[in-house]
Amino acid sequence: MKKALINCTIYSKGQIINDATIIVKDGKIVAVQEDIPQDANIIDLQGKNIAPGMIDIQINGGEQFYFSEDPTAAALQDICHSSLQYGSTHILPCLISSPKEKILQAIETIKNYRATNNSVIGMHLEGPFINPDKKGAHNAAIIRQPTNNELGEIIRYGKDAIKMITIAPEMFTSDQLDMLLESGIVVSAGHSNMNYEQAQFYFNKGIHLVTHLYNAMTQLGHREPGIVGAVFNNDKVYAPIILDGAHCHYAAAQIAYRIKKEKLFLLSDAAFLGRKKQSFDSPLLDATLVEGFYRNKEGNLAGAAISMIEAVQNAVNHVNIPLAEAIQMATSYVAKAIGMENELGQIAPGYPASFICFNDDFSASKTMVF
Repeated sequence: MKKALINCTIYSKGQIINDATIIVKDGKIVAVQEDIPQDANIIDLQGKNIAPGMIDIQINGGEQFYFSEDPTAAALQDICHSSLQYGSTHILPCLISSPKEKILQAIETIKNYRATNNSVIGMHLEGPFINPDKKGAHNAAIIRQPTNNELGEIIRYGKDAIKMITIAPEMFTSDQLDMLLESGIVVSAGHSNMNYEQAQFYFNKGIHLVTHLYNAMTQLGHREPGIVGAVFNNDKVYAPIILDGAHCHYAAAQIAYRIKKEKLFLLSDAAFLGRKKQSFDSPLLDATLVEGFYRNKEGNLAGAAISMIEAVQNAVNHVNIPLAEAIQMATSYVAKAIGMENELGQIAPGYPASFICFNDDFSASKTMVF
């Protein structure tokens, strides 16, 4: 039976729509219209706001499980359930630098899980083909240069599961990079030591995304603009940012917003959600919650602790971004960055009936999936 969501203010693609009804059926949005169908089951949202469910393209763990340590269905279930509690209805679980056997295991887990759960839109493989000089919290002993055989196997086996891969392009041969760019996997430059000229070369070759702007990349200097400068000076490149106040200063986020505009978007990069996990130690990562942030034994940030809801709140409260655009930065901007703008991120006919309902200052919210 059709459901009609009434008495709400709709936030979608930067528009704010009043006095409209959202009609949903069989998990999809059927229409957005003024009148209320007589044959629909009425859901009164009592004047609340509603937006598309958020899209998190880099989420490492749920409230308990860390996917890279435990790439199983149980871990995915924890991540999906936890993400729903914090506003994200579609996610890319992230596997950090791992041995090949674990990468293949994670791919198999993602494939099986997606057969019955469309909230997982694929996997984000972050590493292992990154630059050890910009390893961040990744294990240096696992980071490696790609070989044609390993890269080919990952692409063949993972083409229907890996949606996005983070690499340091300077670690690849030209043929290997072509293999990736032709695979259909979204390639993102990150954990890289490229200079400005190298970055522009690879951006012009077809890489149009970076991984967590400012972090694990060469910085903007007046004599060597680095990857950050190349991102700022290339209109084709999308830049996600971790807005937790630790991964980058809010003033740096304001600068990025002024330059990148609709190419800047939000992700969580959460090691765990909800800050219930106080510490974690594995061969791949160690992390302890210190004053609200996860850090490893070396003192480096080890993934974030924020949710997408908190990222939106911080965008509004600390970066002075209008709420309607901050929501886009968690929905339609994300979808466009990964080539899914015709499938996710809007309240429009044909899109998923997955929403976040919230009050005016975004201090209270509820996820709704039909």
